[in-house]
Amino acid sequence: MESAAEDLLHRIADGFVCATEGRGHATPGGRPPSEIVVDATEGFVPLWHAGTILKWRFQERSFALAPNPEQSKQEVGDLMGESLLRWGSAAPVRFTRDDDLWDFEIVLRNAPDCTPAGCVLASAFFPDGGRHQLTIYPTMFQQVREEQIETMIHEFGHVFGLRHFFANVRETAWPSEIFGTHEPFTIMNYGSMSRLTDADLGDLKELYRLAWSGHLTNINGTPIRLVHPYSFTGSFVLDGAGAVPSALQPAAR
Repeated sequence: MESAAEDLLHRIADGFVCATEGRGHATPGGRPPSEIVVDATEGFVPLWHAGTILKWRFQERSFALAPNPEQSKQEVGDLMGESLLRWGSAAPVRFTRDDDLWDFEIVLRNAPDCTPAGCVLASAFFPDGGRHQLTIYPTMFQQVREEQIETMIHEFGHVFGLRHFFANVRETAWPSEIFGTHEPFTIMNYGSMSRLTDADLGDLKELYRLAWSGHLTNINGTPIRLVHPYSFTGSFVLDGAGAVPSALQPAAR
């Protein structure tokens, strides 16, 4: 029988868990993973505006403790690039490094985060206008290359707005909605069925296409809200004289 700790964690592969939400659960028995699930925790489904560019930077203090900080940055950058290539044209946003005006930081933990249920490899965030972290734990670098890439693909799925496939059954305290259908294999699943599929790519691409065109304004009655990242709202403020750098404006957060 699974322990209570195991029942509260999403297992990516044997011995490893996903902690992006901090509220994942084991697969509900007998229920096929047959839908793409999006977040609705705040009473709406948050998706990125069309044309969104997410700006990121390395959190220097977290990489400074690595045996070889620059090599670690290179490895993480390569993993990000490969995982986004796998998402391809289905990825609804673009990414660029910006050390000054950033939306999220890449954080490297220098100690494992392990429980009897398994070790966390990485964690991410969902769409909104705040500043966030994409955190990577040293245990991830102990995995084979493909497992590292698939872990990052999974975490970028969260960044795009996707919840774990079973969220609407075992994470009901944090509402979610189902959009589309696909094969039992999905990158938002775990274990042997955690693979990026054509259905994952197609469902995500169609979701954003319909939302951006205005043809889809809600999912099962829950309204869709298109959100801008922090760098968009924080980069400038328009007044009668035109664009004014936000650094010259009173703090609004």
